[in-house]
Amino acid sequence: MKYSDLFGRLRSVVIGMIHVKALPGTPLAGTGVSGITEEACREAQIYLDAGIDGLMVENMHDVPYSFSPGPEVCAAMTVVCVAVRSLCPSLPLGIQILSAANRPAMAVALAAGLDFIRAEGFVFSHVADEGLLNACAGELLRYRKQVGAEHVQIFTDIKKKHSSHALTSDVNIEETARAAEFFLSDGVIVTGTATGMQADPKELREVSQSVRIPVLIGSGVTYDNVDQFLGASGMIVGSHFKRDGHWASAVDPERVQRFMDKIRRLRT
Repeated sequence: MKYSDLFGRLRSVVIGMIHVKALPGTPLAGTGVSGITEEACREAQIYLDAGIDGLMVENMHDVPYSFSPGPEVCAAMTVVCVAVRSLCPSLPLGIQILSAANRPAMAVALAAGLDFIRAEGFVFSHVADEGLLNACAGELLRYRKQVGAEHVQIFTDIKKKHSSHALTSDVNIEETARAAEFFLSDGVIVTGTATGMQADPKELREVSQSVRIPVLIGSGVTYDNVDQFLGASGMIVGSHFKRDGHWASAVDPERVQRFMDKIRRLRT
């Protein structure tokens, strides 16, 4: 299934973030899985009511992140995603498991009937705040094939936020995007330097001109700057949809509705 088949359009798709509460076994865990699931479904309903184009579930509260989250994290994420999928049976739905737990995310996507994952560290090595992150494209795509999950699309970060790219300073973002395309990424994601930080519209244009796969914006889109990113295939919006614009807060129905109303006006 291609991008346009999944979302019904090629441009300005809006994907809302569900940042689940800290999962069992992580330092900030407190709420049980049933409570986490209930909260995720409440936020999914807010997005549905506002006419969102797609959703993504992420374990953002599991700080500090590990490259090897335990089986309890995957199990909990599966429970949450199955519930959200049941609530939104026809809405495009994806997952990211931090940090760079791309194979576990693929496994959860397959089990829960999801449509896509967001993958970090797809091509080229770099130093993330969790440590050294190596490329995973070969391993991840082979795993997808082996488990029969080829319908699950992989959208991949390039020049990932919260990272140093000194190791690849001689490889610009366009070359990184072309490498991801060559390694069969289903779409690439351009971000700012950190969560909630605006991506560079110039980089969006440069990457879009360099590849023929979808180019998404992965951070920093707001009501005020969305006009600059309408040319993107998609916009993954998290922080702006939260109370006071902070990623750790609850989803604010008024912020989501206002943003989606503007998107609909701009599309026409």
